[in-house]
Amino acid sequence: MDSESLLLSLELASGSGQGLSPDRRASLLTSLMLVKRDYRYERVLFWGRILGLVADYYIAQGLSEDQLAPRKTLYSLNCVEWSLLPPATEEMLLQTSVVNGRFMGDPSHEYEHTELQKVTEADKAFEEEVVVQVKEETRLVSVVDQIDKAVAVIPRGALFKTPLGPTHVNRTFEGLSLSEAKKLSSYFHFKEATELKNKTLLEKADLDPSLDFMDSLEYDIPKGAWSIQMERGNGLVVLRSLLWPGLTFFHAPYTKNYGYIYVGTGEKNIDLPFML
Repeated sequence: MDSESLLLSLELASGSGQGLSPDRRASLLTSLMLVKRDYRYERVLFWGRILGLVADYYIAQGLSEDQLAPRKTLYSLNCVEWSLLPPATEEMLLQTSVVNGRFMGDPSHEYEHTELQKVTEADKAFEEEVVVQVKEETRLVSVVDQIDKAVAVIPRGALFKTPLGPTHVNRTFEGLSLSEAKKLSSYFHFKEATELKNKTLLEKADLDPSLDFMDSLEYDIPKGAWSIQMERGNGLVVLRSLLWPGLTFFHAPYTKNYGYIYVGTGEKNIDLPFML
């Protein structure tokens, strides 16, 4: 959710229990404004909160002029002081894939696990157990990146792609109509397209290249990974991810008000295919 409309966005998302205390809201409003100024971001999004056993991680993201350029991720434990996280790498994702359970809430905490590594001595190869340590900060980077790639959502038309390549905020976007807002095909993954490249020319024939340049939620696997509901009469559409419980997207039809927030433990629902 955009930091400039934070209070309204939190109000719209509050039906899912994603509220914050008044002092946290006040701290976020001020500190995110300073983050935008100091880091010179085009936009700053309040991404959400990952719940820890000792403390919670508050996450924000900075966007450049090109809205689909890699986002910079920051975290805070008090909504006042923010620390920049490094970009996620394949090595980080591999390291943290073996870590399970709740976050502690301490960036310096180290998880330990044993793994078998091949060792060669005197032309003899054998396997040896090695204790590997993974920092919680590394796990935080990995989980935020996974959630972003899997369930960050944006409505169709909110961004437009220029013929030269960069993607910008569509200033003429006035919201989805009520009939469009009820369709999963009206929402896209907020990232560079991957599945779109595999479509045939016939399938792309009806697409507008300036608007339909991201992957639609309609084709997500497993089918049924999203719950879509109308709230406040028909004044608000809410999408909830069943794959990453805690991710909520909201949009008020016929308005520019939309956004998503994640409030959860940072654990993926790997049993979802068996639950549908």
